[in-house]
Amino acid sequence: MTSYVEERDGSRVSLDSIVHEFRNGSSAETIQQEFATQTLEQVYGAIAFYLAHRAQADSSIDETQARAAALRGNQEPLPAELRQRLERARQDLHAKSN
Repeated sequence: MTSYVEERDGSRVSLDSIVHEFRNGSSAETIQQEFATQTLEQVYGAIAFYLAHRAQADSSIDETQARAAALRGNQEPLPAELRQRLERARQDLHAKSN
């Protein structure tokens, strides 16, 4: 049931993304700030759609999360050298932003 809230310029935000934030207690205004390409009307519309189709949407979201968890579990661990390089890059980015 992956649906998208779309704007005319082609930007897409999945309904699942908005619902995830809503289920975690975020207000529509906070969600709109998180997904700035969406209008407040679109966010409220996505929430209204979710509330009208809650059982189906929750089932779909739970299935998607289970598939993602299974995929993560099947991934091979990163080689130690690559993990170290990524961590150094992350630290460099953090240092530059402060």
